[in-house]
Amino acid sequence: MNAPAPNRGRHLVRADRGFATGGGPIARIVAPLFRRVLDRVDAGLASGSIDATLPDGRTRRLGGRAAGPHVLVTLHNWRPLARLALSGSVGWYRSWALGEWSSPDPVPLFDLFMRNRATLGTTARARGSARLVNRLLHAIRGNDRGGSRRNIAFHYDLGNDFYAAWLDRGMTYSSAVFDPGTVTSEPLEQAQRRKNRLLLDRLDLSPGQRLLEIGCGWGGMAMQAAAEDRVAVTGITLSVEQQAFARARIAAAGLDGHVQIELCDYREVHGQFDAIVSVEMIEAVGEEYWPTFVNRIAASLRPGGRAAIQFIAIDDAIFANYAASADFIQTYIFPGGMLISESRLRAAAERAGLAWQGRCAYGPHYAETLRRWRLRFDAAVDDGALPAGFDAAFVRLWRYYLMYCEGGFRGGGIDLVQVTLVKPA
Repeated sequence: MNAPAPNRGRHLVRADRGFATGGGPIARIVAPLFRRVLDRVDAGLASGSIDATLPDGRTRRLGGRAAGPHVLVTLHNWRPLARLALSGSVGWYRSWALGEWSSPDPVPLFDLFMRNRATLGTTARARGSARLVNRLLHAIRGNDRGGSRRNIAFHYDLGNDFYAAWLDRGMTYSSAVFDPGTVTSEPLEQAQRRKNRLLLDRLDLSPGQRLLEIGCGWGGMAMQAAAEDRVAVTGITLSVEQQAFARARIAAAGLDGHVQIELCDYREVHGQFDAIVSVEMIEAVGEEYWPTFVNRIAASLRPGGRAAIQFIAIDDAIFANYAASADFIQTYIFPGGMLISESRLRAAAERAGLAWQGRCAYGPHYAETLRRWRLRFDAAVDDGALPAGFDAAFVRLWRYYLMYCEGGFRGGGIDLVQVTLVKPA
């Protein structure tokens, strides 16, 4: 038996190598001059407030003009402001990882910045040469066939044992949809199955039909569809780890005659299916390939077929600024990733001949899902249940990632969307 690999996840922690994080020698020297960034933040906070403890011991209130999240932040030196001004969220994370700023709860801070996205403008985004460098490095990690495999492996091949330590028993790594009356108390696994059911109900499935799942994860959706709807499911993934896990659990459930899990790029799918489902996979496609993705859906559906898609959308009003650089998530967590501009995706789908129907949004449900994941991750760390090989730097990175995303959904600048794409009969 092979021993656990040491330093698992270190490629994420070190993913900013070559990226501009705003911490160069000149920036360190002139960091005190970046105190004016506080003025820009103050002016941009239309709602909510920050009580910032400054390196000289003074406290300054930023915002406070209207109700909203109240945040406590301590700046241990001036470098966080230089990093924020030069490298946006990439530099802000790097500063946090180095202990240059702290907060008892960063989630409201990320909520606050997203909630005030219109009035803050580019205050928290990379600029100048840092933006150019980070954008170019992000572009290098693009999503052609080879790049997609590398990018998926970067994130998902951390190990099935890692994800099993903090996901629900169904191993679902996408947003749940909770019962409105029990959002904070409903078991996560139950809410995940409800999400699956909502998507499958969009497809009007009949026993014996063929269903394609693009981005099948660890097989939970495919198994539920085969068991409840009695359809034949083909799931595709680019993760070797996911394929092995999914095949094993499908065989153990006696569903291997009904579900196939293939290591396959969506661009390599052949044949037609009665229906398609894809849950939060298109964020890994990249804007350049959105037309390719929806064209493949159109080609893979029989006439009259339906596709149910769940995706993460970013406010169209800030998409151009978001797309102009690489943010924290794209740098450290999902190389090649890109949140969805809903208007652009819809236009691409309609050009492919697909009708856009039944849009529903569930953003607050993702915030709750992320909160649950963070609690489960923290419990796994505290109980020593995280697999061997993940060091303290990785644990801090992963926790920051979960907090960062939760705050984004709470602030309303990103949303969770389900939609049905229908091919004409």
